[in-house]
Amino acid sequence: MLGATALIAVGTTIPVQAAYQLNSEVTTATPALKEASEIGVRTHETAALQQLENKDAIVVTSFGTTFKDTRAKTIDATIAAIQKAHPNTKIVTAFTSHIIIDRIKANEGISYPTPEEALTQLKADGYTRVAMTSLNVIPGMEYKYSTAVYNEYKNNFKKMTLATPLIYWMGQEGQVDQVTETMQALTTQMPKVGAQDAILIMAHGTPDPSNAYYAVMQDRIDSLGLNNTYIYTVEGTPNLEQVIPQLKAKGINHVTLMPLMMVAGDHANNDMAGDEEDSHKSILTKEGFKVDTYIHGIGENAAIQNIFVERANEAFDALQK
Repeated sequence: MLGATALIAVGTTIPVQAAYQLNSEVTTATPALKEASEIGVRTHETAALQQLENKDAIVVTSFGTTFKDTRAKTIDATIAAIQKAHPNTKIVTAFTSHIIIDRIKANEGISYPTPEEALTQLKADGYTRVAMTSLNVIPGMEYKYSTAVYNEYKNNFKKMTLATPLIYWMGQEGQVDQVTETMQALTTQMPKVGAQDAILIMAHGTPDPSNAYYAVMQDRIDSLGLNNTYIYTVEGTPNLEQVIPQLKAKGINHVTLMPLMMVAGDHANNDMAGDEEDSHKSILTKEGFKVDTYIHGIGENAAIQNIFVERANEAFDALQK
């Protein structure tokens, strides 16, 4: 197994930015083995550019949203917090959704770059060291996009790093349990529940194997004693249809819906809380539940913002070493 033969834990308390490094006995590591050993915050130095002076920037990537109000309260607010933590560093916001970029340009006259465009411009402007961080919740397909961009552009800079998303480590090998950390942060926005009340936390879901993170979230919710609180997804598993029987089995008659998404965009306003007959609110109402909705992205949650600042700090700190 790779973990047993080629990788070795670094000490007993492992720094967040690198959980493993190649075993010192591995002297002829192939590029594939080196890539496989990149766990946690990724770091790359380009040998041919080491003579360049340091000029640092942070690129913050997000899927984006066309919902202007929630964008201001979530994405913009979180990036402002990152900027406050790095007042003398250039911060660039990049959106990964080309459709959203085009719609914002057409409707608001604001131009957001893609991550590729942001990095190309930073290179042209003479920046030599770049820390990339994202506003992704789990290391799913959107995070893989960031990883692909990082791999494509890392040789253009003297040094480049890539942060982990909101949730990455699960407490393994001495790392922080970021699932528990995030679930605890969510409790700051949760209403009190009685025996017949429940909170349904709507995540996005993904065809990527990282969908398994939602099962870990449910485990941590249960471990924290957050009674009658359930994770479900729009486009993954578990889905709402799988959760409803559990609610009925416990005699629950009132639910509060809230999104586990950075912004309260289309999924929150329409799929979750819309008046259409196939919305989650409508489905639950037809099933006999009284339904309340909490239409706020987690980016409005100060505790969540602080965690995203920590992720950016980890990548920036790795840039300085």
